[in-house]
Amino acid sequence: QVQLVESGGGLVQAGGSLRLACAASGRTFSSYAMGWFRQYPGKEREFVAAITRRDGGTYYANSVKGRFTISRDNAKNTVYLQMNSLKPEDTAVYYCAASSRIASVLREYEYWGQGTQVTVST
Repeated sequence: QVQLVESGGGLVQAGGSLRLACAASGRTFSSYAMGWFRQYPGKEREFVAAITRRDGGTYYANSVKGRFTISRDNAKNTVYLQMNSLKPEDTAVYYCAASSRIASVLREYEYWGQGTQVTVST
């Protein structure tokens, strides 16, 4: 079992920045690829970014490429999502998730956090 807890969400003006963190506990953090997803009201969760287990390879949705950066610190059992140049359409609940392999689809992820709200105002 892996327990995931997100933090760092909040209210920010358009053009601003936020840094989300996801702290993991339980089984070995470095054994898992990590991903960030987001969910709009009434919609399915969508892929935002993912990072490999150890070599730091990253993948992004086209909608956030160049603005968001995913990173991880295996010593701290934490994955981050640095979000810059935020837009109102980035407003959503953001979830971190753990998978046994790098992936961009929900069904590949075995463990999920509870989510953190990000709201971007105009």
